[in-house]
Amino acid sequence: MRTLRRLFCTALLGLAATSAIGTPAFAAEPQLGQQYLALPNAQPTDTGKKVEVIEFFAYYCPHCNAFEPQLAAWVKKQGDNIVFKRVHVAAGAGAQAQQRLFYTLDAMGLLAQYHAKVFEAMHVQRQRLSSDEQVFDWAAQAGIDRARFIETYRSFGIQARLRRAASMMDAYSVEYWPLLVIDGKFVTSPSQAGKSLPGSSEAEQQAGALQVMDVLVARAKAEKDRQ
Repeated sequence: MRTLRRLFCTALLGLAATSAIGTPAFAAEPQLGQQYLALPNAQPTDTGKKVEVIEFFAYYCPHCNAFEPQLAAWVKKQGDNIVFKRVHVAAGAGAQAQQRLFYTLDAMGLLAQYHAKVFEAMHVQRQRLSSDEQVFDWAAQAGIDRARFIETYRSFGIQARLRRAASMMDAYSVEYWPLLVIDGKFVTSPSQAGKSLPGSSEAEQQAGALQVMDVLVARAKAEKDRQ
């Protein structure tokens, strides 16, 4: 009986470690090659003493949509420790209009206001946003000046941003998304973190990725502060 009671208590403690406030716990500090990977070629950063964090994502991606609220809260919590950047991936003809939409909002200084609304339009309201005209109609309905939006959308500046996004995908070896790059050196994702959490839900994998990112950012920040 005592043995059974001890086993029962041990099981409860294990559940508490993995389910407290919905956040899974790693058995040890995240390990290179397991919860995160190193880029084949480290990329330069321009963020000074702050740690660069890049998210590669796509508006159409349901996993990017599911991750967005937790990621946004994480970015807010990190505050001045990081400089957070997003790169909308080049993901085929069907997503080109969405990619242009992202960079147009950014160029117009409207990204913070409308980023979550694009996800909502696609994943809640089920708008396709897969053609230029569908994007133009959405922008106008959202309260953005249609003529100014179209002018920016079709500008050489946006075309240059699209080329830059494609080159970054090559430089950072991006093959799936969402993908997070820390300090130009390390990459992780909910699916990568989830490899050490067998049987975990997508929400638990997302929380696991954020734990890994906490560790990598702290490590990179300490290294920068020593320089």
